[in-house]
This record gives sequence, structure tokens and C-alpha cells, in this order.
Amino acid sequence: MENIFNKNDIINICKKAKESSKALSQLSGEDKQNVLKLMIEKLQKAKNDIFTVNRIDIDEADKSGLAYPFIKRLTITENVFQNMIDHIKKIILLNDPVGRILEKYINSNGLRVEKVSIPIGVIGLIYESRPNVTSDSSAICLKSGNALILRGGSECIRTNTIIADAIRDALKESNISMDTIQIIRTIDHRAVDQLLKMDKYIDLLIPRGGKDLIKKISEGTKIPTLKHYEGICHYYVSKNAPVDMAVSVVVNSKCQSFEVCNALEKLLIDEKCASYMLKTFYKVFNEQNVELRGCEKTRKIIPEIKQAADEDWSTEYLAPILTVKIVKDIDEAVSHINSYGSHHTDGIISQDTDEIKKFTKEVDSASVMVNASTRLSGGGEYGLGAAIGISTDRMHARGPVGPNDLTTYKWIAYGNGHIR
Repeated sequence: MENIFNKNDIINICKKAKESSKALSQLSGEDKQNVLKLMIEKLQKAKNDIFTVNRIDIDEADKSGLAYPFIKRLTITENVFQNMIDHIKKIILLNDPVGRILEKYINSNGLRVEKVSIPIGVIGLIYESRPNVTSDSSAICLKSGNALILRGGSECIRTNTIIADAIRDALKESNISMDTIQIIRTIDHRAVDQLLKMDKYIDLLIPRGGKDLIKKISEGTKIPTLKHYEGICHYYVSKNAPVDMAVSVVVNSKCQSFEVCNALEKLLIDEKCASYMLKTFYKVFNEQNVELRGCEKTRKIIPEIKQAADEDWSTEYLAPILTVKIVKDIDEAVSHINSYGSHHTDGIISQDTDEIKKFTKEVDSASVMVNASTRLSGGGEYGLGAAIGISTDRMHARGPVGPNDLTTYKWIAYGNGHIR
């Protein structure tokens, strides 16, 4: 683990990434597929070493007092490692996102125009904790023809580095520049500050981590930034919701994994079904050791529920805490979600077609779930193979960001001596 900072090292990394991106953009889909297959082999070969250094990172994170959700995201289990491999396999199966004809047009004088997808160029990824992001993002960027500069957190430097080196070995063996995927190996925070100044070389920055990190990066650079601030996810339980379905979906949304951005944080229940629905939820969440905090109407039905404070409605817990509000109808639910949500993932439980149509049309979120767990909002479940991040922005991409979303386009006009 290095703690030496030299700004020229960062500049050289960025220059090399820019240069390698030119050659990478010309690779055929088949060539990229072959590298991805070799990436899997290299990761599997390095598996024991990855687990060994990950254990060291976990022990140090634990000693430094990092919170349990943070450490859990840091940990590579057998299941996490297999998911890393599976994500690359799914990305291999996707169509090549580069060279797609997005639109075409022939004007009245025979000029043929095509809008063609091309790579963005150089992606800078600044992220905390999750080492699986290293392999996911590398595969997504390679598939989409983009060079990648990785800057993981100090808490995971060993794990990120060994994963990145295995991937770089696959590039080397494929006679592709190893500068296509690079990792910043120093934990000195000045490296990030320098990276933010590299607008000459980096085309897009993607920060993944806490709200403070994302705010610092987006406000401290001229480089276009794809942001995901928070996952304040809601579920609205309609008066038309089947009880068994509501319980199954809502509990999975909250309890399948507390510390992730698409975990449920707020539950809205229609007042017409609140009495029996709330009692059922209270019993089940008690069994799951989830603390409920509620509005006045909620506490009138079950006084044992803790009073929700004003800040509860706009807090992402990433913990076994859930805030409950009884709403008059779907209009109040939609208004509350659009006011307090983070535009990440919000859902409705209902069997009324008109109600579902209204909710999906009016809720302003990147993912809107209908009778399905919020935990299903993500790259793999959406057919993207994996996601390099989840954007709550409206530009350039929104929601899970996969290979297609890391392309831009150019216009090509084919003439035969055409003039104006």
C-alpha cells in the first residue's frame, strides 16, 4: 500500500489512458469478447490471492472502526466472487454497444445520414469500499470501448489492486495496451484532487460512495460527472394491494440487504387499508428486528412504533430502520415521493391498472417498480450484465449505467458530390 503522491504520476496515467482509448475504440466486438473471457480466467487464477488480501483489508477496516455496513460492502465472499464472474459472462453475451446505427435518414437530394454510437473515451471512477466494482467497471468499459482509470478507497486498496492487476494481465496477454485499464495505487487523497483537474484527458467522472464524496467530486471538477447521491427508496401500498404480495415484496425490499442503495427506506400505506396492513407489517418487521418509525396516524394504530422526526423522511439509513407514513390516497403518495425521494427507486403494490399507470407516469424516479422488490433495480436484473453505477441525474444516463450508456455518438453523412 503506497502513500506517496506525485502529481506527475497522475498526469501520466491520464495521458496514457487518453492514448490507449484511441486504439481501444477501434477494437472489434470479437476482440473485446476474447479479452473479457481471458479476464475471467485471470480472476479465477488469482482467486486465492484475492481472498487473502481482502481479509487483510477487512481486518484493518475493522480495527479502524469502520461501520458494519461499510465493512460488509468491502467483503468478498464466495457468492460475491461468483457474481463478479457471472457479471462478466453476462456482459460477454451482450451485443457490441459500439458502431450501432441509432438513427438514419435520407434527405430529398439523396444525402444519407447516420447517427452512430461511439465510446465516450476515458472514464474516471472514484469509489469506496466495494471491490467487485473494480471488475464490473473494467468489463463494462472494455465492452463499450472506453479506457478506465480506477481510484478506489484506501480501505480496499489491496483488494482493488490485485483484481485490477489480474485484469491488466488479460489485456497484456491479448496484446492490448495495459494503459486501457489503470488503477491509482497511492492512498494519498491529493491523488483525487489532481484527478479532478484532468479535464483535458478524462471525459467522464463517475463517483460511487457516500453523499459527501459525491458532492466533493461533482463540485470540484470541470469534468462531466455522473452522480448518484442517495437511495431514499419508497414503496406505496395501495388499498388494492394483496396482503401476501405486499408483505413479501416490501420485506424483501427492506431486509434482503440493508446497506445497499436500492434497499427500501420509506413505506407509505393507503389509509383505506392501513389498519390491517400496518399490523401485519409491524409483526413481520419485529421478527426481522427492523425498527419502525411512524407518523401520527401510524402511531394511533400501533402506539409502540417510535415517532418519526422531520429528518427521518429525507434520511437514507442503510440500516434496519424503516419510516412509515399513512397517506390519504395515491396523489399524496406520489407527492410525498417526489418531494422527499432521491429519484432512485420507488414502487407501488397494486392490482388496479389505472392506479399503476398513474403512479408510473407521475413518480419522477430513475426506476419505478410495480409489484416487484426495489432490490431488483440494477444492471443485472435489467439485462445490462452489470452496472458501473446508478445515476439519479437526468443527463447523460439515468438509472443503472451499463455498456450502452457509456457511449455517445457521431453523425456520418454519405454523399456523392453533394453541395449546398
